[in-house]
Amino acid sequence: MTSTTPETGPTLTGRVRRRVRRWTAAPPYPWLTGGALTVLAVVELAVVPGSVVTALGVLACTLSLMWRRAHPAVGFLTVGAALLSFGTDGNMAYATIAGTLMGSYTLGRHRVQHPALVVVCGALASLTVNLVHIDRWARDGSPGLPVLQGSDRFSLGLYAETLVLTVMILGAVSMGDAIRAREETRHERAAAQSRLLTMERRQAAEAERATIARELHDMIAHSVSMIAVQAESATYTTAELPGPARDAFQQIAGTARSSMAELRRLLGVLRAGTETAALRTPQPSLAGLEELLDQHRAVGGSADLRVLGERTVLPASWELSAYRIVQEALTNARRHAPGAHTVVEVDYRPGLLSVRVCDDGPGPSGTEPDGRSHGLVGMGERAALLGGRLTAGRGPAGGFLVEAELPW
Repeated sequence: MTSTTPETGPTLTGRVRRRVRRWTAAPPYPWLTGGALTVLAVVELAVVPGSVVTALGVLACTLSLMWRRAHPAVGFLTVGAALLSFGTDGNMAYATIAGTLMGSYTLGRHRVQHPALVVVCGALASLTVNLVHIDRWARDGSPGLPVLQGSDRFSLGLYAETLVLTVMILGAVSMGDAIRAREETRHERAAAQSRLLTMERRQAAEAERATIARELHDMIAHSVSMIAVQAESATYTTAELPGPARDAFQQIAGTARSSMAELRRLLGVLRAGTETAALRTPQPSLAGLEELLDQHRAVGGSADLRVLGERTVLPASWELSAYRIVQEALTNARRHAPGAHTVVEVDYRPGLLSVRVCDDGPGPSGTEPDGRSHGLVGMGERAALLGGRLTAGRGPAGGFLVEAELPW
């Protein structure tokens, strides 16, 4: 926490800490490298003095590197100043060699211009410097070297300087552009993975909603069929029933049968591609938790069931959703914490059903930011359908905890 005082605001310690945190988040490498090369340039100029233009070119080359992150286009100034100092002096300082490489790398790394254009500009500037040196040699001569004749200006050996400078610029620009391309690829891959994960979550949620809808269809179909049977049987079992009432019961039965036909068509859409045997299985309820835990123990799991409060028969949707939440939580425990002991707790409260499933395994890991699996999406959908909420994560005593609260 930053130290503050009511009158003066952040104290010196707080400001220092904030500055350190900012430097850590964005290390001042450009300032450090630029400053170090500037010191090296000053030392070189003191040992081997040059002209004023040479000194200004060397210092402009190194000082401009300090702003290369905030203003990448300064790389043109860096390379240009280095070539200017080289052209006027004839000797390239070590600081300007490093500055040329770093400036060219910056231009490629930040794509200030197309890399090919940057290299072409660098090659033309290098050729210009080379021509200046050739002209100086022709006019003033050079100790230990023969006098340059007019026809010798076209000798390829005189242009080796251009080749060396161009290759140096090309290598630095290519390296910067390659690193940029690699980072863009990494970012695109991360974005694609994020989109894929989002799509998988959405598909898991849609699949779970379809499963919930199929289960609710079975419950509604059962209720509607009971309405049809009871309404129609009433017209035969009640002899003293008036005619208008008998017609009303028949109309209720007919409407129920029509609703059943519509539900069957809906079922054909919802159950596309599912197993027929599984569809005929009766929907489970909380009364089958003991059997569910027996199945969990049969495959090597360890589990206990605790029922708190007075057992209340809830609507079928609540019974089924609570059962499915416990079932998925046990599946996650077997998959992610094999051998762990699991406690299932069902608490009947006035107007609220609370379900808790906790194991003593290692708990969620850093590689599973969403908890454990897409099964959590389905559990959350079931809780939200009933107006409740579901939480999942590390338990108070470790392990993994799933807790659902279903108001009714």
